[in-house]
Amino acid sequence: MSPGPKRRSKPDEGGVAVAESRPKLKTPPGYAVLLHNDDYTTMEFVIEVLQKFFQKNHEQALEITLKVHHEGKGIAGIYSRQIAETKVVQVTQHARASEFPLKCTMEPI
Repeated sequence: MSPGPKRRSKPDEGGVAVAESRPKLKTPPGYAVLLHNDDYTTMEFVIEVLQKFFQKNHEQALEITLKVHHEGKGIAGIYSRQIAETKVVQVTQHARASEFPLKCTMEPI
């Protein structure tokens, strides 16, 4: 765990030490990229998508695919907004080019 912002004491003009601190930076919000179940996209294709676009190994991809199948949706990954948007576009384009209606969305977490 981080001890907090680093502080250095500097004497000001009156000889009194003042704390100098760095501003705290907020962590940008994460976005979950979701895959949604449908009646036409094969499980093999979803596994392929998870391996190709989300760098999941076969076991991880299978676990997410089963979650999508049984629960209606599953989280493929969590990213910054820009990366999540790119992943959604890539997956959607790949699915359409492969003639599958796989739905891929993102939502803030």
